[in-house]
Amino acid sequence: MQNDKVALVVGANGVIGSRLIDELEQQGWQVIGLSRRGGVDRARVRYLAVDLLDAQATDNALRSLTRVSHIFYAAYQDASDWAGLVAPNVAMLTHVVEALEPFAPGLEHISLMQGYKVYGAHLGPFKTPARESDAGHMPPEFNLAQQRYLERRQQGKSWHWSAIRPSVVGGFSLGNPMNLALTIAVYASISKALGIPLRFPGKPGAYHSLLEMTDAGLLARATLWAATEPAAANQAFNINNGDLFRWSEMWPKIAAYFDMEIAPPLPLVLDSVMADKSELWQCLVQQHDLAETDYGAVASWRFADFVFSWDYDMFADGSKARRFGFHAFIETEAMLFALFDEFRRRKIIP
Repeated sequence: MQNDKVALVVGANGVIGSRLIDELEQQGWQVIGLSRRGGVDRARVRYLAVDLLDAQATDNALRSLTRVSHIFYAAYQDASDWAGLVAPNVAMLTHVVEALEPFAPGLEHISLMQGYKVYGAHLGPFKTPARESDAGHMPPEFNLAQQRYLERRQQGKSWHWSAIRPSVVGGFSLGNPMNLALTIAVYASISKALGIPLRFPGKPGAYHSLLEMTDAGLLARATLWAATEPAAANQAFNINNGDLFRWSEMWPKIAAYFDMEIAPPLPLVLDSVMADKSELWQCLVQQHDLAETDYGAVASWRFADFVFSWDYDMFADGSKARRFGFHAFIETEAMLFALFDEFRRRKIIP
Protein backbone atom coordinates (compact mmCIF):
# COMPACT_ATOMS: atom_id res chain seq x y z
CA MET A 1 0.00 0.00 0.00
CA GLN A 2 1.29 3.44 -0.92
CA ASN A 3 -0.04 6.95 -0.48
CA ASP A 4 1.07 10.47 -1.17
CA LYS A 5 1.70 11.42 2.45
CA VAL A 6 5.18 12.46 3.55
CA ALA A 7 6.06 12.18 7.24
CA LEU A 8 8.85 13.98 9.05
CA VAL A 9 9.68 11.96 12.18
CA VAL A 10 11.69 14.05 14.63
CA GLY A 11 13.61 11.92 17.10
CA ALA A 12 13.95 9.11 14.60
CA ASN A 13 16.34 6.86 16.55
CA GLY A 14 14.51 6.72 19.87
CA VAL A 15 12.24 3.97 21.17
CA ILE A 16 9.18 5.89 19.97
CA GLY A 17 10.48 7.41 16.74
CA SER A 18 12.09 4.28 15.35
CA ARG A 19 8.96 2.20 15.87
CA LEU A 20 6.80 4.94 14.37
CA ILE A 21 8.98 4.96 11.26
CA ASP A 22 8.47 1.20 10.92
CA GLU A 23 4.70 1.66 11.14
CA LEU A 24 4.64 4.50 8.62
CA GLU A 25 6.81 2.52 6.24
CA GLN A 26 4.48 -0.48 6.49
CA GLN A 27 1.53 1.81 5.73
CA GLY A 28 3.19 3.06 2.54
CA TRP A 29 4.23 6.54 3.64
CA GLN A 30 7.34 8.33 2.48
CA VAL A 31 9.35 9.04 5.63
CA ILE A 32 12.13 11.44 6.54
CA GLY A 33 13.80 10.62 9.85
CA LEU A 34 15.45 13.44 11.75
CA SER A 35 17.99 12.92 14.53
CA ARG A 36 21.49 13.88 15.61
CA ARG A 37 22.97 10.58 14.42
CA GLY A 38 21.13 10.12 11.14
CA GLY A 39 20.57 6.59 9.91
CA VAL A 40 20.76 4.15 7.01
CA ASP A 41 18.37 5.04 4.19
CA ARG A 42 16.02 2.49 2.65
CA ALA A 43 13.45 2.52 -0.13
CA ARG A 44 10.80 4.69 1.54
CA VAL A 45 12.85 6.14 4.39
CA ARG A 46 15.70 8.60 4.35
CA TYR A 47 17.50 10.13 7.30
CA LEU A 48 18.88 13.57 8.05
CA ALA A 49 21.39 14.31 10.82
CA VAL A 50 20.58 17.67 12.41
CA ASP A 51 21.26 19.36 15.73
CA LEU A 52 17.83 20.79 16.47
CA LEU A 53 19.24 23.14 19.09
CA ASP A 54 20.96 24.96 16.22
CA ALA A 55 18.25 27.10 14.62
CA GLN A 56 20.24 27.88 11.48
CA ALA A 57 21.26 24.27 10.88
CA THR A 58 17.65 23.17 11.34
CA ASP A 59 16.44 25.82 8.93
CA ASN A 60 19.03 24.83 6.32
CA ALA A 61 18.08 21.16 6.60
CA LEU A 62 14.30 21.48 6.56
CA ARG A 63 13.27 24.36 4.33
CA SER A 64 13.65 22.20 1.21
CA LEU A 65 11.23 19.54 2.55
CA THR A 66 8.27 21.16 0.84
CA ARG A 67 6.24 17.94 0.43
CA VAL A 68 5.98 17.11 4.13
CA SER A 69 2.34 16.61 5.10
CA HIS A 70 2.77 15.42 8.70
CA ILE A 71 5.29 16.20 11.44
CA PHE A 72 5.63 13.57 14.16
CA TYR A 73 7.64 15.17 16.96
CA ALA A 74 9.22 12.75 19.44
CA ALA A 75 12.58 14.40 20.13
CA TYR A 76 13.82 14.99 23.66
CA GLN A 77 16.74 16.85 25.21
CA ASP A 78 17.65 15.80 28.73
CA ALA A 79 18.68 18.24 31.45
CA SER A 80 19.90 18.12 35.02
CA ASP A 81 16.61 19.38 36.50
CA TRP A 82 12.95 19.74 35.55
CA ALA A 83 13.11 23.49 34.99
CA GLY A 84 16.09 23.05 32.71
CA LEU A 85 14.07 20.84 30.36
CA VAL A 86 11.84 23.68 29.20
CA ALA A 87 14.15 25.94 27.21
CA PRO A 88 15.92 23.33 25.02
CA ASN A 89 12.83 21.22 24.35
CA VAL A 90 10.64 24.17 23.41
CA ALA A 91 13.47 25.57 21.30
CA MET A 92 13.90 22.35 19.32
CA LEU A 93 10.19 22.10 18.52
CA THR A 94 10.10 25.79 17.58
CA HIS A 95 13.09 25.43 15.28
CA VAL A 96 11.48 22.49 13.46
CA VAL A 97 8.07 24.09 12.99
CA GLU A 98 9.34 27.51 12.00
CA ALA A 99 11.87 26.05 9.56
CA LEU A 100 9.34 23.80 7.82
CA GLU A 101 5.84 25.21 8.10
CA PRO A 102 6.29 28.28 5.83
CA PHE A 103 7.69 26.10 3.03
CA ALA A 104 5.34 23.09 3.27
CA PRO A 105 1.99 24.27 1.88
CA GLY A 106 0.49 20.80 2.18
CA LEU A 107 1.17 20.47 5.91
CA GLU A 108 -1.84 18.78 7.52
CA HIS A 109 -0.86 17.79 11.03
CA ILE A 110 1.74 18.13 13.77
CA SER A 111 1.82 15.32 16.33
CA LEU A 112 3.46 16.07 19.67
CA MET A 113 4.68 13.25 21.92
CA GLN A 114 4.17 14.04 25.60
CA GLY A 115 3.74 11.95 28.75
CA TYR A 116 2.28 11.90 32.23
CA LYS A 117 4.47 14.82 33.32
CA VAL A 118 1.55 16.86 32.00
CA TYR A 119 -0.35 15.66 35.08
CA GLY A 120 2.52 16.26 37.50
CA ALA A 121 3.33 12.56 37.72
CA HIS A 122 7.05 13.33 38.05
CA LEU A 123 6.46 15.53 41.10
CA GLY A 124 4.80 13.02 43.41
CA PRO A 125 1.41 11.42 44.08
CA PHE A 126 -1.14 12.81 41.62
CA LYS A 127 -4.80 12.18 40.82
CA THR A 128 -5.35 8.79 39.22
CA PRO A 129 -6.61 7.82 36.82
CA ALA A 130 -5.31 10.97 35.13
CA ARG A 131 -7.57 12.34 32.43
CA GLU A 132 -6.88 14.69 29.54
CA SER A 133 -9.35 17.18 31.05
CA ASP A 134 -7.50 17.38 34.40
CA ALA A 135 -6.42 20.80 35.62
CA GLY A 136 -2.85 21.84 34.95
CA HIS A 137 -0.17 22.26 37.60
CA MET A 138 2.39 24.89 38.48
CA PRO A 139 5.00 25.31 35.72
CA PRO A 140 7.72 24.86 34.59
CA GLU A 141 6.79 21.79 32.55
CA PHE A 142 8.10 21.39 29.01
CA ASN A 143 5.35 19.13 27.65
CA LEU A 144 2.67 21.73 28.27
CA ALA A 145 4.95 24.56 27.15
CA GLN A 146 5.37 22.77 23.82
CA GLN A 147 1.63 22.21 23.51
CA ARG A 148 0.87 25.86 24.24
CA TYR A 149 3.32 26.83 21.50
CA LEU A 150 1.53 24.61 18.97
CA GLU A 151 -1.88 25.89 20.03
CA ARG A 152 -0.77 29.49 19.43
CA ARG A 153 0.99 28.66 16.18
CA GLN A 154 -2.02 26.78 14.80
CA GLN A 155 -4.43 29.68 15.13
CA GLY A 156 -5.77 30.58 11.67
CA LYS A 157 -3.83 27.75 9.98
CA SER A 158 -5.19 24.83 7.97
CA TRP A 159 -3.13 22.19 9.81
CA HIS A 160 -4.04 20.60 13.13
CA TRP A 161 -2.15 19.16 16.07
CA SER A 162 -2.49 16.24 18.45
CA ALA A 163 -0.82 15.53 21.79
CA ILE A 164 -0.07 11.88 22.55
CA ARG A 165 0.51 10.92 26.19
CA PRO A 166 1.96 7.43 26.76
CA SER A 167 3.09 5.89 30.00
CA VAL A 168 6.57 4.30 30.20
CA VAL A 169 7.20 3.06 26.67
CA GLY A 170 8.40 -0.46 25.97
CA GLY A 171 10.33 -0.87 22.74
CA PHE A 172 13.69 -1.53 21.12
CA SER A 173 16.32 1.20 20.97
CA LEU A 174 19.97 1.50 22.00
CA GLY A 175 21.51 4.56 23.58
CA ASN A 176 18.11 5.84 24.66
CA PRO A 177 17.78 7.62 28.02
CA MET A 178 14.33 6.14 28.73
CA ASN A 179 14.46 2.44 27.82
CA LEU A 180 13.15 0.62 30.90
CA ALA A 181 12.62 -2.85 29.39
CA LEU A 182 16.19 -3.13 28.13
CA THR A 183 17.55 -1.78 31.42
CA ILE A 184 15.61 -4.44 33.35
CA ALA A 185 16.99 -7.10 31.00
CA VAL A 186 20.57 -5.90 31.50
CA TYR A 187 20.06 -5.69 35.27
CA ALA A 188 18.78 -9.27 35.29
CA SER A 189 21.64 -10.48 33.08
CA ILE A 190 24.27 -8.92 35.34
CA SER A 191 22.57 -10.20 38.50
CA LYS A 192 22.52 -13.69 37.04
CA ALA A 193 26.18 -13.47 36.06
CA LEU A 194 27.01 -12.50 39.64
CA GLY A 195 25.04 -15.47 40.98
CA ILE A 196 22.65 -13.34 43.01
CA PRO A 197 18.84 -13.36 43.00
CA LEU A 198 16.82 -10.78 41.11
CA ARG A 199 15.89 -8.17 43.69
CA PHE A 200 13.54 -5.31 42.95
CA PRO A 201 15.80 -2.27 43.44
CA GLY A 202 13.19 0.45 43.95
CA LYS A 203 11.51 2.10 46.89
CA PRO A 204 9.48 -0.26 49.11
CA GLY A 205 6.20 1.45 48.24
CA ALA A 206 6.94 1.23 44.53
CA TYR A 207 6.83 -2.57 44.68
CA HIS A 208 3.12 -2.51 45.47
CA SER A 209 1.88 0.57 43.59
CA LEU A 210 -0.28 0.32 40.49
CA LEU A 211 1.25 1.33 37.18
CA GLU A 212 1.01 0.73 33.47
CA MET A 213 3.19 0.79 30.35
CA THR A 214 2.74 1.57 26.67
CA ASP A 215 3.96 -0.73 23.91
CA ALA A 216 5.92 1.15 21.24
CA GLY A 217 4.04 -0.59 18.43
CA LEU A 218 0.65 0.23 19.93
CA LEU A 219 1.84 3.80 20.47
CA ALA A 220 2.90 4.09 16.83
CA ARG A 221 -0.50 2.93 15.64
CA ALA A 222 -2.27 5.33 17.99
CA THR A 223 -0.07 8.24 16.92
CA LEU A 224 -0.78 7.60 13.25
CA TRP A 225 -4.49 7.21 13.98
CA ALA A 226 -4.68 10.54 15.82
CA ALA A 227 -2.79 12.28 13.00
CA THR A 228 -5.19 11.08 10.32
CA GLU A 229 -8.56 10.87 12.11
CA PRO A 230 -10.48 14.14 11.58
CA ALA A 231 -12.30 13.81 14.89
CA ALA A 232 -8.97 13.69 16.73
CA ALA A 233 -7.79 17.09 15.48
CA ASN A 234 -6.51 19.46 18.17
CA GLN A 235 -6.98 16.85 20.91
CA ALA A 236 -4.81 15.17 23.54
CA PHE A 237 -4.97 11.42 24.17
CA ASN A 238 -3.64 9.14 26.89
CA ILE A 239 -2.30 5.99 25.21
CA ASN A 240 -1.56 2.93 27.35
CA ASN A 241 -1.61 -0.84 27.01
CA GLY A 242 -4.98 -1.12 28.71
CA ASP A 243 -3.98 -3.12 31.78
CA LEU A 244 -2.53 -2.29 35.20
CA PHE A 245 0.09 -4.20 37.16
CA ARG A 246 2.21 -4.12 40.31
CA TRP A 247 5.91 -4.91 40.35
CA SER A 248 5.16 -7.30 43.23
CA GLU A 249 3.29 -9.47 40.70
CA MET A 250 5.40 -8.77 37.61
CA TRP A 251 8.87 -9.09 39.18
CA PRO A 252 8.64 -12.83 39.96
CA LYS A 253 7.51 -13.43 36.36
CA ILE A 254 10.51 -11.48 35.04
CA ALA A 255 12.79 -13.53 37.28
CA ALA A 256 11.23 -16.75 35.98
CA TYR A 257 11.83 -15.59 32.38
CA PHE A 258 15.54 -15.26 33.14
CA ASP A 259 15.51 -18.53 35.13
CA MET A 260 16.43 -16.74 38.35
CA GLU A 261 15.43 -16.83 41.99
CA ILE A 262 14.02 -13.72 43.62
CA ALA A 263 14.70 -12.24 47.04
CA PRO A 264 12.99 -9.46 48.98
CA PRO A 265 13.27 -5.97 47.45
CA LEU A 266 16.30 -3.92 48.42
CA PRO A 267 16.41 -0.19 47.56
CA LEU A 268 19.39 0.65 45.37
CA VAL A 269 20.53 3.69 43.44
CA LEU A 270 21.22 1.86 40.20
CA ASP A 271 22.97 4.85 38.64
CA SER A 272 25.63 4.38 41.33
CA VAL A 273 25.78 0.66 42.06
CA MET A 274 25.76 -0.36 38.38
CA ALA A 275 28.44 2.16 37.37
CA ASP A 276 31.30 -0.29 38.01
CA LYS A 277 29.77 -3.19 36.03
CA SER A 278 31.20 -2.24 32.63
CA GLU A 279 34.06 -4.77 32.88
CA LEU A 280 31.62 -7.53 33.80
CA TRP A 281 29.42 -6.54 30.86
CA GLN A 282 32.41 -6.81 28.52
CA CYS A 283 32.97 -10.34 29.79
CA LEU A 284 29.35 -11.17 28.97
CA VAL A 285 29.75 -9.62 25.53
CA GLN A 286 32.72 -11.86 24.78
CA GLN A 287 31.25 -14.96 26.40
CA HIS A 288 27.92 -14.72 24.51
CA ASP A 289 29.15 -12.92 21.37
CA LEU A 290 26.80 -10.00 21.98
CA ALA A 291 26.27 -7.37 19.31
CA GLU A 292 26.55 -4.22 21.44
CA THR A 293 29.79 -3.68 23.32
CA ASP A 294 29.04 -0.21 24.73
CA TYR A 295 27.76 -0.66 28.29
CA GLY A 296 26.45 2.90 28.29
CA ALA A 297 24.22 2.19 25.28
CA VAL A 298 22.35 -0.78 26.72
CA ALA A 299 21.14 0.53 30.07
CA SER A 300 19.40 3.66 31.36
CA TRP A 301 20.09 3.39 35.08
CA ARG A 302 19.07 6.93 35.90
CA PHE A 303 15.69 6.46 34.24
CA ALA A 304 15.17 3.10 35.97
CA ASP A 305 15.87 4.78 39.31
CA PHE A 306 13.19 7.33 38.44
CA VAL A 307 10.58 4.71 37.54
CA PHE A 308 11.38 2.49 40.52
CA SER A 309 11.00 5.48 42.86
CA TRP A 310 7.27 5.76 42.17
CA ASP A 311 5.86 4.71 45.52
CA TYR A 312 2.46 5.96 44.37
CA ASP A 313 0.00 4.87 41.68
CA MET A 314 1.00 5.83 38.11
CA PHE A 315 -1.77 5.40 35.57
CA ALA A 316 -4.13 7.35 33.34
CA ASP A 317 -7.57 6.86 31.84
CA GLY A 318 -7.27 5.71 28.22
CA SER A 319 -10.98 5.75 27.45
CA LYS A 320 -10.97 9.02 25.50
CA ALA A 321 -9.01 7.44 22.64
CA ARG A 322 -11.46 4.54 22.63
CA ARG A 323 -14.42 6.91 22.52
CA PHE A 324 -12.83 8.63 19.51
CA GLY A 325 -12.27 5.31 17.73
CA PHE A 326 -8.89 3.79 18.72
CA HIS A 327 -9.43 0.39 20.35
CA ALA A 328 -6.06 -1.44 20.25
CA PHE A 329 -4.58 -2.92 23.45
CA ILE A 330 -1.81 -5.29 24.52
CA GLU A 331 -1.03 -7.21 27.71
CA THR A 332 2.00 -5.70 29.42
CA GLU A 333 3.43 -9.07 30.49
CA ALA A 334 3.30 -10.28 26.88
CA MET A 335 4.93 -7.03 25.73
CA LEU A 336 7.85 -7.38 28.15
CA PHE A 337 8.54 -11.01 27.29
CA ALA A 338 8.33 -10.27 23.57
CA LEU A 339 10.88 -7.48 24.06
CA PHE A 340 13.20 -9.74 26.05
CA ASP A 341 12.93 -12.31 23.23
CA GLU A 342 13.81 -9.57 20.73
CA PHE A 343 16.80 -8.42 22.77
CA ARG A 344 18.08 -12.01 22.78
CA ARG A 345 17.35 -12.50 19.08
CA ARG A 346 19.40 -9.39 18.28
CA LYS A 347 22.09 -10.58 20.72
CA ILE A 348 21.83 -7.50 22.90
CA ILE A 349 21.57 -9.60 26.08
CA PRO A 350 22.71 -13.18 26.80
